[in-house]
Amino acid sequence: MAKDNHSTVTEFILVGLTDDPDFQVVLFMVLLIIYLFTVLSNLGLILLIQISPQLQSPMYFFLSHLAFVDFCYTSCVTPKALVNSWCEIKSISFCGCAAQVCFFVTFSVCEVFLLSVMAYDRYVAICHPLLYVVLMPRKLCYQIVTCTYIYGFIMGLIQAVTTFVLSFCDSNVVDQFFCDDIPLIALACSDTRVKELLLLTMAGFNVCCSLLIVLVSYMFILYAILKKHSGEGRRKVFSTCASHLSSIAIYYGTIIFMYLQPKSSHSLNTDKFAAVFYVVVIPMLNPLIYSLRNKEVKNALKRSIDKVPLSVNK
Repeated sequence: MAKDNHSTVTEFILVGLTDDPDFQVVLFMVLLIIYLFTVLSNLGLILLIQISPQLQSPMYFFLSHLAFVDFCYTSCVTPKALVNSWCEIKSISFCGCAAQVCFFVTFSVCEVFLLSVMAYDRYVAICHPLLYVVLMPRKLCYQIVTCTYIYGFIMGLIQAVTTFVLSFCDSNVVDQFFCDDIPLIALACSDTRVKELLLLTMAGFNVCCSLLIVLVSYMFILYAILKKHSGEGRRKVFSTCASHLSSIAIYYGTIIFMYLQPKSSHSLNTDKFAAVFYVVVIPMLNPLIYSLRNKEVKNALKRSIDKVPLSVNK
């Protein structure tokens, strides 16, 4: 639905992932299954951490918030995408699109900094085990998480405001399955240089700062591993970090591919399928990674399952 040069955009039309009706049905079922699994696994992981006494360390406190953030940022996008897949006109209101951009950026920023905080937590636990409780008290953990959410929301609000003060006068058709900054900027008929610079600067700053914390933390962890003389000690330390390293590699690799490239290098089709992985698949993978590769989580889950028959018999 095109707009003339003097009209005001009141809604956006989302192109979606495909125009093929048969493939759209298959895609709907796949996305629905993945989303339901994501919701159940992330909320289940949060519940497991809350009820398991052995999962009360700062590491699992941060992991529960990572699961909450994963649940939130996929829920900002996926339900609307599922509803739109059955609609002939895949529309979203102007305010709804702005809210989607704001909250999606908010939880994306929270994710990168929670991953970096978890890396620092692993550094303290491995390099200063005797001081771990002193250096990472629960009050400090709450303060860190609160600051992460506040900072994430500020970033989301700035990006949403700077996007939606642009003029959209030629077209309101967004070549994406959700409201994302890059395809929205492509629609703007006003000068987007400031917005593009702001997007690149803020995304670069957030990714580079959080990645620096991760790299420095793991440099010290690697040094601590190399100082250990026993192979068993090294394997134990590595197994503790393996799940976190897997999440970092998947998340940062995708986000760098999506956002930290010049406008001229962007292919909207490539970005679209990268976004599916980023928005839909990664939130599903995190609880799997942390449950399948973490012995404490697996043991806590086994204990919780074993308690169910006892509760029923009572």
